[in-house]
Amino acid sequence: MAKMAIIGTGNVGATLALLTLQRELAEVVLLDIVPGLAQGKALDLAQAGPVLRYDSRIKGTEKYEDIAGSALVVITAGLARKPGMSRADLLDKNSRIISQVAGRVKEFAPEAIILVVTNPLDVMAYVVMKRTGFPSKRVLGMAGVLDTARFRFFIAQELGVAQKDVEAMVLGSHGDRMVPLAGGSTVKGRPLSKALSQAKIEALIQRTREAGAEIVGLLKESSAFYAPAASVLLMAEAMLKDKKQVLPASVFARGEYGLEDVFIGLPARLGREGVEEIIEIDLLPSELKALHKSAQELKAIMARLPKDLFEAQE
Repeated sequence: MAKMAIIGTGNVGATLALLTLQRELAEVVLLDIVPGLAQGKALDLAQAGPVLRYDSRIKGTEKYEDIAGSALVVITAGLARKPGMSRADLLDKNSRIISQVAGRVKEFAPEAIILVVTNPLDVMAYVVMKRTGFPSKRVLGMAGVLDTARFRFFIAQELGVAQKDVEAMVLGSHGDRMVPLAGGSTVKGRPLSKALSQAKIEALIQRTREAGAEIVGLLKESSAFYAPAASVLLMAEAMLKDKKQVLPASVFARGEYGLEDVFIGLPARLGREGVEEIIEIDLLPSELKALHKSAQELKAIMARLPKDLFEAQE
């Protein structure tokens, strides 16, 4: 069985550990720098095994040495949003946290694929790639799967249909300029435009963009974690089981869709090697324009990274 490390034992990390154990997808190493926290959660999760009928192994630790041999490392460490904060507001503190984590992963799991969950997600994936020097196919971020799930849910809720009958995809940044592809969305095989007015579609797109903030506003002291953890699980399963599944993920663009040198949500084929291919699908001119605006915003955020972020660690 493959080994998967989860760095950060907050709500997303702990929920992901439970889902991974239930699927018996991987041996889990749960790591947190807070003494005893990972060990306590790991012991609790292990003791749920006889009830939930899983036999997967889990270990809690504070030591990065224990992630050695991991095929996949999921980074959930960092600060979560609070009401009134944007994802970009977390830039300075989380970039320093993630840079440190990435350095330790490079040291102890140099062959791993790294899946980033920490916000601002697309920029944190860039920090990880730069800090580790890993090839871009082994660094990616979770965003599009989550944003797509939210868009599909809102469409299904509006129309009163089963969520499995809604096909949709969200590309672009994991932020206010994400790009839900309404033009290619279908409900039971019918174009979304045949089921809803353009005004209603725009309202659902806007709610999708604000979905994370809506949950933060309700929870007050934390952000979403069930749906994010489930989204990570889907991506982890695609890679660890070598499914070659095409999913929207934050990946490093090298000319695809006319984009360069930026991590951004695009359709990607995920398998044992990580990002095995970035898939170029047909977009409406308005969607391609929105994707480029999303990339411009991300590059502007990247330009605000602390100037000494990498220098002190070289």
